[in-house]
Amino acid sequence: MTKIGVLGCGWLGLPLAKSFVADGFFVHGSTTSEEKIAILKKEGIVPFLITFHEYGIEGDISDFFKTLEVLVVNIPPKLRNGNNENYVKKIKLLHEAVKKSTLDKIIFISSISVYGAVDGKVTEESIPHPTTASGKQLLAAEKIFLDDQNLQTTVIRFGGLIGPDRHPITTLSGRENLSNGNAPVNLIHLNDCIQIIRSVFENSWWNEVINGVHPDHPSKQEYYTEAAKKRNLQIPDYKEDTNKKGKIVVPKVLLIVKNYKFTTTL
Repeated sequence: MTKIGVLGCGWLGLPLAKSFVADGFFVHGSTTSEEKIAILKKEGIVPFLITFHEYGIEGDISDFFKTLEVLVVNIPPKLRNGNNENYVKKIKLLHEAVKKSTLDKIIFISSISVYGAVDGKVTEESIPHPTTASGKQLLAAEKIFLDDQNLQTTVIRFGGLIGPDRHPITTLSGRENLSNGNAPVNLIHLNDCIQIIRSVFENSWWNEVINGVHPDHPSKQEYYTEAAKKRNLQIPDYKEDTNKKGKIVVPKVLLIVKNYKFTTTL
């Protein structure tokens, strides 16, 4: 039986871990919350209380890694609300811990923020130019694992996450004078996030960089207007703007190389 570790059982990690358990896999899952230990256990996930700090790892990371064959790293940077953590230091500590284990297959969850505020289409072949602190640190973190020739690492750069209890329209509804209404959206549904991660594992798509973004890119104004109508929410107001700039993240590897079929519409 293949043994899988999901480091970070949050909005994405928990349903991912549950999907593996449902198919009979042995799964280790980590959380930073003691209250969540019981939830993981109830779902058939072997729970671990693990927290990454810049100065060290709190929790039994060696026991978490024990006997695992594949590790999904799903611990994003926490750089909002004045938090200025050194995410790269945390990932270096993770890498050092991985090197002390028998693990050699890593799926690293990243973000399209590594591409920065560019205009036009970008693919996995585009050179990233991150402009935000989060994007810069994620790109550096990716490199730590990708540069290790003794590991088989696949990086998945997800777009904006949508799904149950998570959609930008809930915060955009009723807002006025919003800008960039003509800019394209780059989103991905939870169902496809899970399926893409599982496809990497199931099809041995190792040593890849993959854009996990839905191939449809309507404008923000068009998309969020329809999203508000579907949910009976107040439509957000966008100011007049003829500017059609913005990036379109193309999932070239998934569509052309892997022939992946997206399972959920936006």
